[in-house]
Amino acid sequence: MDSWWQRRPLGRTGLMVSRLGLGSSYGVAGRDVDRAVERGVNYLYWGSRRDPDFGRAVTRAARRDRDGTVVVVQSYARAGVALRPSLELALRRLRIEHADVLLLGWWNQPPPDRIVDKALELREAGKVRALMISCHHRPTFPTFVADPVWGAIMVRYNAAHRGAEGEVFPSVAAATTPPGVVAYTATRWGGLLDRRLVPAAEPVPRASDCYRFALTRPEVDVVLAGPASGAELDEALAALDRGPLSADELAWMRRVGDGVKQIGAVQAARSGNAGALWERVVDRARRLAGR
Repeated sequence: MDSWWQRRPLGRTGLMVSRLGLGSSYGVAGRDVDRAVERGVNYLYWGSRRDPDFGRAVTRAARRDRDGTVVVVQSYARAGVALRPSLELALRRLRIEHADVLLLGWWNQPPPDRIVDKALELREAGKVRALMISCHHRPTFPTFVADPVWGAIMVRYNAAHRGAEGEVFPSVAAATTPPGVVAYTATRWGGLLDRRLVPAAEPVPRASDCYRFALTRPEVDVVLAGPASGAELDEALAALDRGPLSADELAWMRRVGDGVKQIGAVQAARSGNAGALWERVVDRARRLAGR
């Protein structure tokens, strides 16, 4: 069995990436990012919340080994003219000449030509090396998988939300030259770690179990973590030490995921305002993608 500490190609991007990626949104300290980089993590996502301390760690990593550091910058721009300024501001703050990946965020349908054309212009100009897209409408993903413009896709996947297994991963597996796959929300925003949501008969997973669940899928290249502290970072890194889930562990995580999803839905319904609760969850996910 290959070690999960070994880097692997990220689909059509031409980049070699660590199996665990770090996002900046939850406030992990830059010094802890330095530790992760020293251990081999090179996928650094400065996206939904561009935390300055995380950014300084990205700058340090790029100065030490620019070719080996994969810097991902996200834009939610919906106007073509806004895409370049958003990217260039990030590059100035990170003190780098280019991003390795430009992530176009939250496109539930294929973006219009004006957006794609501007993104391609940035790639042609050397401002980015590859393009990635995220989506919350799983039936759209096969269209992205089939389009060679996208070097990678970013999809929600965890033990409670496994729809990608039927609606996304089969098209990736069938593609002659598939895009890379980055999975996020591995802990279901912490719900899979919550004793109140986990069925009483089941042990509560560790965060590393949740990352292992996503990485055990052969289609997933990177699982994104959003640690808030050094301790949470160490637990995320433990996923790479522990390796793939066994068949029994996979069955356990699926039982936990089913229970968390069901109990969470019941609690939302009992709140009397399930729609508003879901909107808050979605908004939080958009701002703080990673967990």
